[in-house]
Amino acid sequence: MRVARPPKLKQARAPAPSSDSRRNVTTTERSGIRMHLKTLSLASLLCLNCVVQAAVGNERVEAVLQKVASHSFHPLNDDHSFTNDRKVGKHGIADLDDTDWRVRSLAIRDLLLELPNDVLAVQQGLDHKNHHVRQIVAAALAIGGDQASVSKLERMLENDPSSLVRAQAAMSLGQLVAKNSVDLLTKRFADDSSKDVRHQCELALDQIAKDAGATQEQRKAFETLDEADFEKLVVNSSAKPFTLTATDGESWKLESQRGKWVVLIWIFADWCPVCHSEFNDLIRMKEDFAAANASVATIECHDLYRCRLMVGKEVDAKYWFAKESFQQKYKKGIWWPHLSDPAGKVGASYGADPMAFAVHAEYVNRPSTIIIDPEGIVRFAYYGTFWGDRPSIHETLEMIQSERFEFKHPRRLSETGTSK
Repeated sequence: MRVARPPKLKQARAPAPSSDSRRNVTTTERSGIRMHLKTLSLASLLCLNCVVQAAVGNERVEAVLQKVASHSFHPLNDDHSFTNDRKVGKHGIADLDDTDWRVRSLAIRDLLLELPNDVLAVQQGLDHKNHHVRQIVAAALAIGGDQASVSKLERMLENDPSSLVRAQAAMSLGQLVAKNSVDLLTKRFADDSSKDVRHQCELALDQIAKDAGATQEQRKAFETLDEADFEKLVVNSSAKPFTLTATDGESWKLESQRGKWVVLIWIFADWCPVCHSEFNDLIRMKEDFAAANASVATIECHDLYRCRLMVGKEVDAKYWFAKESFQQKYKKGIWWPHLSDPAGKVGASYGADPMAFAVHAEYVNRPSTIIIDPEGIVRFAYYGTFWGDRPSIHETLEMIQSERFEFKHPRRLSETGTSK
């Protein structure tokens, strides 16, 4: 007997997509694929562009560092606190056409311009075997506000064999307002073998306490240095107009002094005993300059904090050459403007050669004195070959009174280049 089997049930099939439906799916998928590929291509191009830019930036940084490393700078003395002329063998540089200062100034400019592109390549210069490179890189990173370089700067302050480089590391930590470096700076202020480094540690501690770091004005001044503007001053020609900020925050314009004799004196820094002697002479001779219808402006190639320090408006620092503080005397007695030339831009134009040679473990301009007559004509320009080579304040006034503009320091180093 056969058992009847149940009928087979047909499995339901999904309806086949219509040709229109297939076309829509294909179009959507293709559109998504295209968008995906386009995104990947754009990302790849951007990534490749970043790699190319980084490589180019790295090459530019390396070129700057190599230019510094290969330049034949005048040597430093044994403890790296003073530059010695390579031919004369004495502190300073006799050749007024020497280019050491140009290489330093322009290297800082170029490194600042490269910081946004490849800060790591710039930082690597802190480990360079050449002490000139290390000093310049440390200066540029601080002016550029690179907080990531603090730990390397600390190691530099602790371990670098060059007192000039250690002094720069201390300055840089102050400019970066490196609060975590206070303990190290305090230690080095107490025990560094160099009095110059100890002094820079003291100033850095004050800057950090006051949040008085490097300014954008200083960075901009360096980034806009133009070699075509260097050394444009010509005696018996019109003085180039300029505006600088004084330590009271007010702008000072050379053109505003028309009708008077004008004396411009580029000094070094607060640690300079000769500069303080000149300040004391100026205080005593206020009435003499007034009687001669002469105004005076002293100029310093530093940011505003260092300039305020010079006139007694910041920390009352300890100086190895001073028996007593000069702060109160300066606050009451300084009658002339002390101007900040933060990148030495005006100094470069007027021939003062910012960063010409090292004095007390810091690169400074040549001691320079310019006299401009009431009609705005440059009558006298003198550029020193070492730290004490310039007319005294008395000799400067005598030249104005007699209108005989002749001077040569008895210990002036013999020149090997063309006189300015």
